[in-house]
Amino acid sequence: QLQLVESGGGLVQPGGSLRLSCAASGFTLAYYAIGWFRQAPGKEREGVSCFSSSDGSTYDADSVKGRSTLSRDNAKNTVYHQMNSLKPEDAAVYYCAATPFALISIAAMGSGHLFGSWGQGTQVTVSS
Repeated sequence: QLQLVESGGGLVQPGGSLRLSCAASGFTLAYYAIGWFRQAPGKEREGVSCFSSSDGSTYDADSVKGRSTLSRDNAKNTVYHQMNSLKPEDAAVYYCAATPFALISIAAMGSGHLFGSWGQGTQVTVSS
């Protein structure tokens, strides 16, 4: 059974940092493209960052560019999403998802229809 589990969310002050984790079981993350999505109340789900499965390239949405870093620990079968200089508008439920299709841009993430495996989400709250 393919499973993804996110962790690392929480309450952080504006300007703070968080590292979200996405741990996989039942499959090897290194062979998949991994996307991070977020959804705030009343807003559509948006793709924010992704790890291409083809060459390990990473892509970030303009909204997080320069503040987001993706990394992968293959031994732990886990992908990490480091987010710095957090803003109130970053508050959302963050989801990781996996797709066997190689991603070459944020636009390729679309609404997430290519992703067959999803985690349960982790809440990020940015507030003073």
